[in-house]
Amino acid sequence: MIYADAILAASRGARISCEDAISLLNDGSLSELSWAAERICEQKHPGGVRTYVIDRNINYTNICVSECKFCAFYRAPDDPDAYVLSTEDILTKIREAIELGATQILMQGGLHPDLGTGFFEALFRRIKDEFDIQLHCLSAPEIVHIAKISGLDVAQTLTRLREAGLDSLPGGGAEILVDGVRTRVSPNKCSADEWLNVMRTAARQGMRATATMLFGMGESLADRVEHMVKVRSLQDETGVFTAFIPWTFQPGNTALGGTPAGAHDYLRTLALSRLFLDNIQNIQASWVTQGAAIAQLAMRCGANDIGSTMIEENVVAAAGCSHSMDESELINLIHNAGFDAAQRSTLYDVIHNHPRHNMDGQSL
Repeated sequence: MIYADAILAASRGARISCEDAISLLNDGSLSELSWAAERICEQKHPGGVRTYVIDRNINYTNICVSECKFCAFYRAPDDPDAYVLSTEDILTKIREAIELGATQILMQGGLHPDLGTGFFEALFRRIKDEFDIQLHCLSAPEIVHIAKISGLDVAQTLTRLREAGLDSLPGGGAEILVDGVRTRVSPNKCSADEWLNVMRTAARQGMRATATMLFGMGESLADRVEHMVKVRSLQDETGVFTAFIPWTFQPGNTALGGTPAGAHDYLRTLALSRLFLDNIQNIQASWVTQGAAIAQLAMRCGANDIGSTMIEENVVAAAGCSHSMDESELINLIHNAGFDAAQRSTLYDVIHNHPRHNMDGQSL
């Protein structure tokens, strides 16, 4: 169907095809896409509430053998800036986060050549012994790598990590789930099928996960849609994903270089994700890469979640893109966009409501 028909169909909740999605990205205006995406978002999330989570993003190591061309964070094992955080350092960071209200720890790192399941099992058990906190840790490429160097398969690795305290998986490392793109930008990282298999295996073990898309690395619009097709198909099969998080490549200090995708491209792609991923309840905006103003617009383009307070963030900052916000600033950002705010858990259960108020202190 032509893009106008596809927008109308999507705005009514109909499933759109791969061809429709490409047509929308090629020909649909931002105003048309945002109108349809906001309509679907309100159907899925009535009541005018937008959510956020309080967490800390702990990078346990920057040592990585993947050497992805889009990454400014990683270091070789013999680099003078290379590090592995001690268990005590990690516990201190978690303690600080909990004091700030954190309910989730997002912990990821590089593909370290020597850190197998034993390292993570001991670390997770120690954390769970001391804290009541959701461990939302280890991307799919990390799971694949840990399994290989430990002489285990993915299912065995996830079983051991779950028993040690791992609760859910972040969607990092997906980049674009098209092997032609992955071969160009991250040739030493797991394949698209391997990423999907980790998430499929996690679902079989009763775990939940998020899905991400890192775009703006020279991929085609068809590549972006193929990525979403694979995510939607796996969600049909497993229901594993709680949310989809599209964000843009930041070229600073990277081997890949180039020009970052602009706000217009970001918002159109985010709006399409809301329309195309009809089986994923939550779409998250990326204030970390886009800043506060574009994040507010994203909440009018299909995003129902603003992500994390991001008490600590190192990977995007290494590429020269640095934004920061505490909880009160996130709440104000949501309120100033015209929505009530709510703190959520990793699984999107509401923890605290923060409604807007008028001049008399009454809830709006």
